[in-house]
Amino acid sequence: MAEEEGPTIELRQRKKPKSSENKESAKEEKINNTAIPERVPKHILYIIQRFAKIFIGCLAAVTSGMMYALYLSAYHERKFWFSNRQELEREITFQGDSAIYYSYYKDMLKAPSFERGVYELTHNNKTVSLKTINAVQQMSLYPELIASVLYQATGSNEIIEPVYFYIGIVFGLQGIYVTALFVTSWLMSGTWLAGMLTVAWFIINRVDTTRIEYSIPLRENWALPYFACQVAALTGYLKSNLNSYGERFCYLLMSASTYTFMMMWEYSHYLLFLQAISLFLLDSFSLEQSEKVHEVYKIYIFSFFLGYLLQFENSALLVSPLLSFVIALMLAKCLQLNVKKGTFVAKIMKVINFYLVCTLTVTLNIIMKMFVPHKENGHMLKFLEVKFGLNMTKNFTMNWLLCQESLQAPSQEFFLRLTQSSLLPFYILVLITCFLSMIQVIFRRINGKSLKETITLEDGQIGERPEIIYHVIHTIFLGSLAMIIEGLKYLWTPYVCMLAAFGVCSPELWMTLFKWLRLRTVHPVLLALILSMAVPTIIGLSLWKEFFPRLMTELMELQEFYDPDTVELMTWIKRQAPVAAVFAGSPQLMGVIKLCTGWMVTSLPLYNDDDLLKRNEDIYQIYSKRSAEDIYKILTSYKANYLIVEDAICNEVGTVRGCRVKDLLDIANGHVVCEEGDKITYSKHGRFCHEVKINYSPYVNYFTRVYWNRSYFVYKINTVISFQS
Repeated sequence: MAEEEGPTIELRQRKKPKSSENKESAKEEKINNTAIPERVPKHILYIIQRFAKIFIGCLAAVTSGMMYALYLSAYHERKFWFSNRQELEREITFQGDSAIYYSYYKDMLKAPSFERGVYELTHNNKTVSLKTINAVQQMSLYPELIASVLYQATGSNEIIEPVYFYIGIVFGLQGIYVTALFVTSWLMSGTWLAGMLTVAWFIINRVDTTRIEYSIPLRENWALPYFACQVAALTGYLKSNLNSYGERFCYLLMSASTYTFMMMWEYSHYLLFLQAISLFLLDSFSLEQSEKVHEVYKIYIFSFFLGYLLQFENSALLVSPLLSFVIALMLAKCLQLNVKKGTFVAKIMKVINFYLVCTLTVTLNIIMKMFVPHKENGHMLKFLEVKFGLNMTKNFTMNWLLCQESLQAPSQEFFLRLTQSSLLPFYILVLITCFLSMIQVIFRRINGKSLKETITLEDGQIGERPEIIYHVIHTIFLGSLAMIIEGLKYLWTPYVCMLAAFGVCSPELWMTLFKWLRLRTVHPVLLALILSMAVPTIIGLSLWKEFFPRLMTELMELQEFYDPDTVELMTWIKRQAPVAAVFAGSPQLMGVIKLCTGWMVTSLPLYNDDDLLKRNEDIYQIYSKRSAEDIYKILTSYKANYLIVEDAICNEVGTVRGCRVKDLLDIANGHVVCEEGDKITYSKHGRFCHEVKINYSPYVNYFTRVYWNRSYFVYKINTVISFQS
């Protein structure tokens, strides 16, 4: 029994370790089996990181736009004490042409129906005496039509006053403007840090990036946000690594924003013309697929077609250089031969195609102008001739335009402000780097080398990205115009902010620089990544430290805007003047009278109509050395009943003596001849605005003073002339 039990025990003892080994191996297998599903696959992590990045970026973009809109609203309230003003005092804050735009918004709200309101605006004979105008077409009043519809359709008339609703929409659009610039910089750099820096530079340099503070209802304040959206969509559309869904979304957004931009601003097609030239150059150097560029051209054609129909068959669109240019491009594409790229024949065909497009554009534009009846702004062409020294003129309107600050060359203060905020130096660095890289790519294409399908960071060739090159070409065009006319800086400076922010936040730009410098001591890719984070962070902190306290101080300070003389004048007109009265005076004052009183005027502060320009020049004669009879004939020819003389114009003491209204009138009328600094006066009459105040014959025979204060003198134009000795 003992012998039998021995082996049995040994057998049991041998089985025990075997079972423990099995248990351990089973546990290991179990652990291994349970560990695998706990590991998150790399593509899932990538998707989560991508989603988090996009979510944070979108949140930052929307937040930036909202904060900027709220900032504008708070600043506007502090600047004008808007909520504490009466309605008349609020309306006086709208000056010049802005007053005209807002007055039509008021007219739409007063109309019994939307259809009736539109009809009265398109057949308007209650604004300018002896003139029926289509105000919707001539002044691009589509923003006012949309605002009035939204105000009534949303029931806002029971919640908010019309003026707050109107300026609220404009401030909201400015928020969209900033958001679009944010997104554009983000798309180009790949980091939303660039978008934040773009917004910071935009707000700090807002004196040079927007005119929203000075004139809220301006057409550009309504239109440029849509153009910024269009540029953002175009930037995404031109990216080579975009998927089909993203490409479709960008195309639809680009189509909608292009059409809306064209409807909002009468000069929009000129800005789109520069964009079309930029895309044409992009296509000519084979920096982008021709199919994408031609799809953008189709958007232009579609927008032109719809715009022509909905803008009352606006002939200005048909004679636009953009339409002629796009048609020429389409025709040139049909005439192109299928030649293998990179060959000598293909290069010759590129040159021929370039020449063909330019020739066809000029020819088509001339033909359009011959057969399409249009009212082109001929005075603007004459202005450019005088501006560039190609012609000399004594014409009052031309010289008056030349004297406007917004139409002169930029001042040194403009460049100094951009430099103090560190914007201009970084913009120049980014522009030069991208431009030189673009030239390298172009030479490679000329030599027959094809573009890489995928561009890596190590390549250091930022010039191979089509969306970057488009922005470089476009900003050069806009910058060239801004160097000639300061008023165009509002088109250029926002994209300076965007391009500079993109560059300093882009590792590709730093890598391109390091490749040229042949940096070997430090790993260039690592240094590029570090600089793309460190440089914008340092810039942001310095901007925060220097400019953020200033912004907060502006919001805390209460600025005083009070014009009692104008308030008294408007009150007198509403109480004392007949409803059918017609007022004559400076165009800027006439815009305020139209808004605050609704009375008819003889002229308007608009410069896109030859007849209105002629009226403005005629009415300004009240500040010239003309006889009382001459002035009386001019005023009665426009059926004016009252004349308003402004003391600020009559006694103007300008820094540039030759740019005062009375000086320009004397030159235009031949009353002053300047020879070697000597001024010889030929007029035998005194200055009318001075002489009429003395109340002696013959002035008192034609005009009777009925009201005056420190700034304004109102005269009733006599219908029956009584001559006094």
